[in-house]
Amino acid sequence: MPGPGYRFFGDEERANVMAVLDRWAESREAFDDPGEGEWVRRFEQAAADRFGAAHCLGVNSGTSALVAALVGLGIGPGDEVIVPGYMFVASIAAVLHCGADVVLAEVDDSLTLDPADVRARITPRTRAVMPVHMLGAPADMTALRAVADEHGLHLLEDCAQSAGGSYRGRPLGTLGSAGTFSLNHYKMITSLQGGFVLCDDPLVFQRAYSFHDQGWFPYRQDRGEGDPLLGMNLGLGELNAAVALAQLGKLDLILDRIRGVKHRLVAAIGELPGVRRRTLHDAEGECGTVAVYVFEDAAHALDVARRLGTRVLLDSPTHYYGGLPALAAFGRGDRSTVPFRAPGGRPSASFEPGTLPRTDDVLGRSIALATGVSDDYLGPGFGVHADSSAAEIDRAADAFRRAVKGEAVS
Repeated sequence: MPGPGYRFFGDEERANVMAVLDRWAESREAFDDPGEGEWVRRFEQAAADRFGAAHCLGVNSGTSALVAALVGLGIGPGDEVIVPGYMFVASIAAVLHCGADVVLAEVDDSLTLDPADVRARITPRTRAVMPVHMLGAPADMTALRAVADEHGLHLLEDCAQSAGGSYRGRPLGTLGSAGTFSLNHYKMITSLQGGFVLCDDPLVFQRAYSFHDQGWFPYRQDRGEGDPLLGMNLGLGELNAAVALAQLGKLDLILDRIRGVKHRLVAAIGELPGVRRRTLHDAEGECGTVAVYVFEDAAHALDVARRLGTRVLLDSPTHYYGGLPALAAFGRGDRSTVPFRAPGGRPSASFEPGTLPRTDDVLGRSIALATGVSDDYLGPGFGVHADSSAAEIDRAADAFRRAVKGEAVS
């Protein structure tokens, strides 16, 4: 089971799903409205309360959340958004499909945006910075907030991998102009498919809502305050919302469990020569889904990954900018890789491997051990999970220690 939410499925999810089906059965003779949207709204209200945001918008994926948020912030053609070179492809694709341009920036040893590099890449066209809280850990939001405020920029938090995480006591997704989340099966909580947007600004919410639901004003009103838009259909389904609501109620339990698993694994591993844990900007606020170890030498990291049957983080194509051939082609001027972009034009940026040497270096020396999320493609293809016993955790720690020392792993 790839994400921790799966392991907590139970009677609550089943009861909510059956309630939706029962409601549909009772309303099937309704002439007009069978009650579609009731559970979506319940989830949105509960999520807004849980995270402390004025508004929550449920959508059908984390990618749709990013697009809706970008539209809500008024970002489009001619604008630039600074995105880390280590993310998920959706972070980049959402910006490009909105007509804006992506400016890649380095990550540091935390594997999140390097604020100093962000500052160096700001131009007159920059409108937003997108911190991606990768692998369940927060970016340096204090430094990024200072840069954004200095230049009048939006902070759009990509929290797809960090639901429930916090930074200095504040929930991730509430520190910027908007925060976006995924509910797919690799995430902290899941509805199989889905996502949501958090924001406080009513105009940002209205624009995001109108774009996600065919131009309606919230909540499906013909008129309202804000900007009329031609929208799409990106809404969260009732069945998905019913599952998401049950999972949301278990988020704190899930966090406690996997943080405890990670704590035991890290303690059992202890200190080892030539390797250290990644930098955490707020150790109290990370989700605990993985334990990342950064090696001094890339060859050592590759050898350990081979012994454990996993991979270094550089070898994760859809999370590493240099592993996206369609993006590299776009950077060379091939606009066909991003449908609906205007053809022609000179290349505006390089997305080839080597563009971000410090990012390439740290990812090539890093291994993620699963403690809550298991996803071989992302990187954590070895480790433990939320239901692992103490003995299983200790065995995984012993295997990692042996691999680091160059010993055979049983």
